[in-house]
Amino acid sequence: MALSGPGGGKHDDDFENDVGGFNDINITPLTDIFLVLLIIFMVTSSVIVNSSSGAKAGLKVNLPQGGSADVAAQANDLSVAILSDGRLVLGGDVVTAEELKKAFDDAKVKSPDTMVIVQADEGVAHGKVVEVMELAKAAGLGQLAIGVRDGQPK
Repeated sequence: MALSGPGGGKHDDDFENDVGGFNDINITPLTDIFLVLLIIFMVTSSVIVNSSSGAKAGLKVNLPQGGSADVAAQANDLSVAILSDGRLVLGGDVVTAEELKKAFDDAKVKSPDTMVIVQADEGVAHGKVVEVMELAKAAGLGQLAIGVRDGQPK
């Protein structure tokens, strides 16, 4: 009767097969994923600015300062933001010129007295602002306003 080694007849590769599987589910990676998603949602939600008035403000843009802000947004007014890179934002969503024209057409059908408030960043070219205003006029929306910050110039 001879033993073949310290394992009592088992080979070394037999020991590797005896290792058991996981008895518990490790939820640490799942928790890490949820925490990362929570942080992403918190950061992106801080970018979106909700206007306290009726019209949606979209994203925060660096508006030029003006003397007075005598235009009050109503619930049916449209606020279009033009970002410094030229993107158009309507109701918090980046839209194309065609989508903006369709939104203007829909607003004209709902209420002919809809005012279009254009909020352009200080660095936006004048031609881009005129383009948005021309889209509104082509849709039949004649009430246009330009959004500015209150206060004295720097």
